Amino acid sequence: MVQQSVTVSTKIPKQLKEKIQKFKIKPSKILRKALEDEVKRREVAELKEEIDRLKPVLEKVSMEDVVKSIREDRENR
Repeated sequence: MVQQSVTVSTKIPKQLKEKIQKFKIKPSKILRKALEDEVKRREVAELKEEIDRLKPVLEKVSMEDVVKSIREDRENR
């Protein structure tokens, strides 16, 4: 699968830009990784909230009902 890319830009202090150049840092790699990490962190937080929201409903379902449902699903395939 070919990933499409877009450009994201930001303004930084001139001194920071100079230090990036001095240390030959590739900001695109670092920024990409930081953004990916932040997105993952927020996705996990969102999933945790969803689990907390569903917990009261899921606690009402017995393990026997889960096993029965799985078996029925397998038999119907």
